[in-house]
Amino acid sequence: MMRLTRDILLAAFLAFCLLLPAAGHVGVRDNAKWQELLPREVLTGEQGKFHAQGIAYDRRHQCIYVSFTTALLKFDMQGHLTGSVVGLTGHLGCMALNPDDGRLYASIEYKHDTIGAGIAKGLGGVQNDDEDAFYIAVFDVDRISRQGMDASEVMKTVYIREAAQDYAATVTNQGRVVQHRNGCSGIDGVAVGPRPGKKGGRNVLYIAYGIYGDTSRTDNDYQVILCYDLRHWKRYEQTLSARDLHHSGPEHPSAKYYVLTGNTEWGIQNLAYDPSRNALLAAVYKGRKPDWPNYSLYAVDLSRQVRRQVLQGVEPTTEGLVLPLLEAGEQDAATGVCGWHFGWGSTGLCPLGDGYYYISEQARNAQTGRHSTAIHLYRWDGSTPFVRVEDR
Repeated sequence: MMRLTRDILLAAFLAFCLLLPAAGHVGVRDNAKWQELLPREVLTGEQGKFHAQGIAYDRRHQCIYVSFTTALLKFDMQGHLTGSVVGLTGHLGCMALNPDDGRLYASIEYKHDTIGAGIAKGLGGVQNDDEDAFYIAVFDVDRISRQGMDASEVMKTVYIREAAQDYAATVTNQGRVVQHRNGCSGIDGVAVGPRPGKKGGRNVLYIAYGIYGDTSRTDNDYQVILCYDLRHWKRYEQTLSARDLHHSGPEHPSAKYYVLTGNTEWGIQNLAYDPSRNALLAAVYKGRKPDWPNYSLYAVDLSRQVRRQVLQGVEPTTEGLVLPLLEAGEQDAATGVCGWHFGWGSTGLCPLGDGYYYISEQARNAQTGRHSTAIHLYRWDGSTPFVRVEDR
């Protein structure tokens, strides 16, 4: 009887949400605690050879989008697959809905390192352009209406020139010539939120670098986050051809920020703006340098002003705009770095407002080799790690 009552309440809530105009990340002002009526768990079922990379909850359409590396899947809140965008031969990563235009922004990479080689092998030896290139994919979610849609029907892309240049750069570190400025391995984490030092106002797009986990370097201990003003981005958007990669994109980001965390494996996997804390949550695969705390979750404080500082370990002497970490969680005495040891978030971290999150918990069937994810409802109070919301 209790389960029946809960199902009736959930159905009524979902119907009510369809009448709401909001899309994307919803603030506290909109029916605080509405999140408690959301399903505690959304199961995707087994999907394929590649694991989940990111998730985004769409309140307006009452669905969840999941990136499974080479496909974008759309699930209703009961876990039924209602649409998909397939045929991608690059690495589709973290994503975020932009509340200003209702579109979905996601990172996508075309490269030929171990990740690119793994994707090509998993797709049966697919051949992309010989070039390494990085994009933001922009999906028109209003048009994702069926399974098996080609990306050209619903997706445009914008070239991220700054990331491509840093990936291709050769630099000197400790007397050695090394590739990839700041250890850049491309891009992954994506979030939409206000500029640092402001809460509210016009949103911008944040794009986080992937960072190679090289423990022998000193110039890869920062997370690098690019910032872009989206007001004029449509002039750059083009359909993507994997065999003929385009270069339509802004010459430079609006700003380039650095966050001192210590080196991590592959950089920020998922980036998410939390409006209740005015912070960017960054989920990573923890690093291996012994002099750093190697947390798996960090929070970047957007309420404080950015400072221009000399970047530690970077040669020659270089200044950059450094964003501070939120002073919460565990603080490492030696480095002053704050963060958390948390087992999830690197394959999907989606803020819902008022401290609620949907978080992906990745799984792989050892017998079939197929991946799935269970998306669970969590709460975060800004200090302690995430706590799963359980059924009453």
